[in-house]
Amino acid sequence: MHAMQYEITLPADYDMGIIHERVATRGHLLDAFPGLGLKAYLVRERDAGSPVNQYAPFYLWATPEGMNSFLWGPGFQGIVNDFGRPVVQHWTGLSYEEGPASASAPAAATRRRTALGEAVPPGEAVAEAVERHAREARREGVVASALAVDPRHWELLAFTLWAEAEAPAGEGERFRVLRLSAPGRGALGAGGRRW
Repeated sequence: MHAMQYEITLPADYDMGIIHERVATRGHLLDAFPGLGLKAYLVRERDAGSPVNQYAPFYLWATPEGMNSFLWGPGFQGIVNDFGRPVVQHWTGLSYEEGPASASAPAAATRRRTALGEAVPPGEAVAEAVERHAREARREGVVASALAVDPRHWELLAFTLWAEAEAPAGEGERFRVLRLSAPGRGALGAGGRRW
């Protein structure tokens, strides 16, 4: 599993209706994309209290071939054509869990980044994070949750989809989910660590 996200920060006065329309008319194009576990079409909007207007889709790839096919194909080229080439952040998947609200359509998402300190060996820190992630994914309202790591910056990423429109406070950066494409969600695993 690979996690991937790019953020397109838009002007403060940008009409976010354009992004909503884009997702409504083009989102279905990834509903059967080979190798894609899930794509959450995420936004943050100043009108809803966010510090920025942002389109920030988040992907969980079941296969690296699927991710590569998207990045080097017409899907990502559409983003490049319309907004310029964004930095694509990516993380190696550590754990994926379905939550108690897994049958619900997600309405909100959170992203929390945590530095892996040097005081604890990486293997121990990651094992502890995976155990904590399994417990956190069982909380009420969780649709699904993924844990990943960026070994370049030694940073953990926890990404959670929530059934309620307002994600709990203290979970990290909050996003609104406009749509979910999940053709290979089952291929992300029945839960637990990815090694």
